[in-house]
Amino acid sequence: MSLAAETREAVRARPFVRDALRAGLVNHSAAATWLAERADLDGDPDAVAAALRRFREDLPPYETESRTASVTMRSGVDVVDDGTTTNDGAGRDETDAGPLLRVGDAAVVEGGDRTAILATGDVDGAALADALGRLAAADVEVAAAGVAGDALVCVVSRRDGANAVRVVEAALEAVPVEEN
Repeated sequence: MSLAAETREAVRARPFVRDALRAGLVNHSAAATWLAERADLDGDPDAVAAALRRFREDLPPYETESRTASVTMRSGVDVVDDGTTTNDGAGRDETDAGPLLRVGDAAVVEGGDRTAILATGDVDGAALADALGRLAAADVEVAAAGVAGDALVCVVSRRDGANAVRVVEAALEAVPVEEN
Protein backbone atom coordinates (compact mmCIF):
# COMPACT_ATOMS: atom_id res chain seq x y z
CA MET A 1 0.00 0.00 0.00
CA SER A 2 1.32 3.46 -0.87
CA LEU A 3 2.06 6.07 1.79
CA ALA A 4 -0.82 8.17 0.47
CA ALA A 5 -3.22 5.23 0.84
CA GLU A 6 -1.88 4.48 4.34
CA THR A 7 -2.34 8.13 5.29
CA ARG A 8 -5.93 8.17 4.04
CA GLU A 9 -6.65 4.97 5.95
CA ALA A 10 -5.13 6.46 9.12
CA VAL A 11 -7.30 9.57 8.75
CA ARG A 12 -10.47 7.52 8.13
CA ALA A 13 -9.73 5.59 11.34
CA ARG A 14 -9.72 8.92 13.20
CA PRO A 15 -12.88 10.81 12.20
CA PHE A 16 -11.94 13.93 14.16
CA VAL A 17 -8.86 14.35 11.94
CA ARG A 18 -11.03 13.93 8.85
CA ASP A 19 -13.50 16.53 10.14
CA ALA A 20 -10.64 18.94 10.90
CA LEU A 21 -9.24 18.42 7.39
CA ARG A 22 -12.69 19.06 5.89
CA ALA A 23 -13.01 22.24 7.94
CA GLY A 24 -9.54 23.46 6.96
CA LEU A 25 -8.38 23.58 10.58
CA VAL A 26 -5.31 21.38 10.33
CA ASN A 27 -1.63 22.22 10.54
CA HIS A 28 -0.61 19.55 8.04
CA SER A 29 2.93 19.17 9.40
CA ALA A 30 1.73 18.72 12.98
CA ALA A 31 -1.01 16.32 11.89
CA ALA A 32 1.52 14.32 9.83
CA THR A 33 3.85 13.98 12.82
CA TRP A 34 0.96 13.01 15.09
CA LEU A 35 -0.38 10.43 12.62
CA ALA A 36 3.07 9.00 11.93
CA GLU A 37 3.51 8.32 15.65
CA ARG A 38 0.06 6.90 16.29
CA ALA A 39 -0.70 5.14 13.02
CA ASP A 40 2.81 3.80 12.52
CA LEU A 41 3.11 5.36 9.07
CA ASP A 42 6.36 4.41 7.42
CA GLY A 43 7.34 7.59 5.68
CA ASP A 44 8.87 11.01 5.94
CA PRO A 45 6.58 13.46 7.83
CA ASP A 46 6.83 15.89 4.89
CA ALA A 47 5.52 13.17 2.55
CA VAL A 48 2.68 12.40 4.99
CA ALA A 49 1.85 16.13 5.16
CA ALA A 50 1.74 16.26 1.35
CA ALA A 51 -0.58 13.22 1.34
CA LEU A 52 -2.82 15.00 3.86
CA ARG A 53 -2.98 18.10 1.66
CA ARG A 54 -3.95 16.01 -1.38
CA PHE A 55 -6.53 14.08 0.66
CA ARG A 56 -8.02 17.38 1.89
CA GLU A 57 -8.61 18.44 -1.71
CA ASP A 58 -10.70 15.30 -2.29
CA LEU A 59 -12.87 15.75 0.79
CA PRO A 60 -16.17 17.62 0.76
CA PRO A 61 -16.17 20.88 2.74
CA TYR A 62 -17.33 20.73 6.34
CA GLU A 63 -20.94 21.88 6.47
CA THR A 64 -23.80 21.63 8.92
CA GLU A 65 -27.56 21.75 8.73
CA SER A 66 -30.28 22.53 11.23
CA ARG A 67 -32.71 19.75 12.12
CA THR A 68 -36.33 20.22 13.14
CA ALA A 69 -36.94 18.26 16.31
CA SER A 70 -38.65 18.71 19.65
CA VAL A 71 -36.36 18.09 22.63
CA THR A 72 -37.85 17.11 25.97
CA MET A 73 -36.56 15.77 29.25
CA ARG A 74 -38.05 12.80 31.08
CA SER A 75 -36.88 12.32 34.67
CA GLY A 76 -37.12 9.13 36.66
CA VAL A 77 -35.70 6.61 34.20
CA ASP A 78 -33.05 3.94 34.51
CA VAL A 79 -31.04 1.60 32.34
CA VAL A 80 -31.72 -2.03 33.26
CA ASP A 81 -30.42 -5.34 32.02
CA ASP A 82 -33.69 -7.01 31.09
CA GLY A 83 -36.22 -4.19 30.89
CA THR A 84 -38.40 -5.73 33.59
CA THR A 85 -36.93 -4.47 36.87
CA THR A 86 -35.29 -1.29 38.05
CA ASN A 87 -31.98 -1.22 39.90
CA ASP A 88 -33.79 -0.86 43.22
CA GLY A 89 -35.42 -4.26 42.65
CA ALA A 90 -38.95 -2.93 42.14
CA GLY A 91 -40.95 -5.08 39.76
CA ARG A 92 -42.16 -3.78 36.43
CA ASP A 93 -45.12 -4.96 34.45
CA GLU A 94 -44.41 -5.02 30.71
CA THR A 95 -47.94 -3.69 30.13
CA ASP A 96 -46.74 -0.37 31.62
CA ALA A 97 -45.38 2.22 29.21
CA GLY A 98 -42.79 0.51 27.03
CA PRO A 99 -39.11 1.27 27.24
CA LEU A 100 -37.84 4.47 25.67
CA LEU A 101 -34.96 2.50 24.19
CA ARG A 102 -34.01 -1.15 24.01
CA VAL A 103 -30.71 -2.56 22.78
CA GLY A 104 -30.28 -6.29 23.18
CA ASP A 105 -31.15 -7.13 26.78
CA ALA A 106 -30.74 -3.56 28.06
CA ALA A 107 -33.63 -1.11 28.22
CA VAL A 108 -34.34 2.43 29.34
CA VAL A 109 -37.42 2.22 31.56
CA GLU A 110 -39.41 4.31 34.03
CA GLY A 111 -38.43 4.09 37.68
CA GLY A 112 -34.90 5.29 38.31
CA ASP A 113 -32.78 8.27 39.17
CA ARG A 114 -31.60 9.22 35.69
CA THR A 115 -32.98 11.58 33.07
CA ALA A 116 -33.73 10.78 29.44
CA ILE A 117 -33.33 13.45 26.80
CA LEU A 118 -35.78 12.66 24.01
CA ALA A 119 -35.63 14.39 20.63
CA THR A 120 -38.41 13.62 18.16
CA GLY A 121 -38.48 14.77 14.58
CA ASP A 122 -35.73 14.98 11.97
CA VAL A 123 -33.11 12.86 13.76
CA ASP A 124 -30.70 10.18 12.58
CA GLY A 125 -27.35 8.62 13.34
CA ALA A 126 -25.46 11.79 12.36
CA ALA A 127 -27.53 13.83 14.82
CA LEU A 128 -26.90 11.27 17.56
CA ALA A 129 -23.16 11.15 16.84
CA ASP A 130 -22.89 14.93 17.02
CA ALA A 131 -24.98 15.10 20.20
CA LEU A 132 -22.81 12.43 21.85
CA GLY A 133 -19.63 14.26 20.89
CA ARG A 134 -20.96 17.51 22.31
CA LEU A 135 -22.17 15.81 25.50
CA ALA A 136 -18.71 14.30 25.98
CA ALA A 137 -17.10 17.72 25.43
CA ALA A 138 -19.47 19.16 28.08
CA ASP A 139 -18.41 16.40 30.52
CA VAL A 140 -21.89 14.89 30.53
CA GLU A 141 -21.68 11.13 30.99
CA VAL A 142 -24.18 9.22 28.85
CA ALA A 143 -25.47 5.95 30.31
CA ALA A 144 -27.36 4.92 27.16
CA ALA A 145 -28.18 6.41 23.78
CA GLY A 146 -29.83 5.44 20.54
CA VAL A 147 -31.81 6.56 17.56
CA ALA A 148 -34.62 4.84 15.68
CA GLY A 149 -37.25 6.24 13.38
CA ASP A 150 -37.94 9.80 14.40
CA ALA A 151 -36.70 9.46 18.00
CA LEU A 152 -33.32 10.04 19.59
CA VAL A 153 -32.67 9.20 23.26
CA CYS A 154 -29.74 10.03 25.53
CA VAL A 155 -29.81 8.96 29.19
CA VAL A 156 -27.81 11.08 31.64
CA SER A 157 -27.67 11.65 35.38
CA ARG A 158 -30.52 13.69 36.82
CA ARG A 159 -28.06 16.43 37.74
CA ASP A 160 -26.96 16.78 34.09
CA GLY A 161 -30.47 16.77 32.61
CA ALA A 162 -31.01 20.49 31.99
CA ASN A 163 -27.51 20.95 30.58
CA ALA A 164 -27.96 17.89 28.35
CA VAL A 165 -31.17 19.33 26.91
CA ARG A 166 -29.32 22.52 25.93
CA VAL A 167 -26.45 20.51 24.43
CA VAL A 168 -28.76 18.27 22.37
CA GLU A 169 -30.76 21.29 21.17
CA ALA A 170 -27.52 22.99 20.08
CA ALA A 171 -26.36 19.82 18.35
CA LEU A 172 -29.60 19.65 16.36
CA GLU A 173 -29.07 23.24 15.21
CA ALA A 174 -25.80 22.30 13.46
CA VAL A 175 -25.56 18.60 12.51
CA PRO A 176 -22.57 17.89 10.27
CA VAL A 177 -23.55 16.75 6.80
CA GLU A 178 -21.63 14.56 4.41
CA GLU A 179 -21.91 15.34 0.72
CA ASN A 180 -22.05 12.30 -1.48
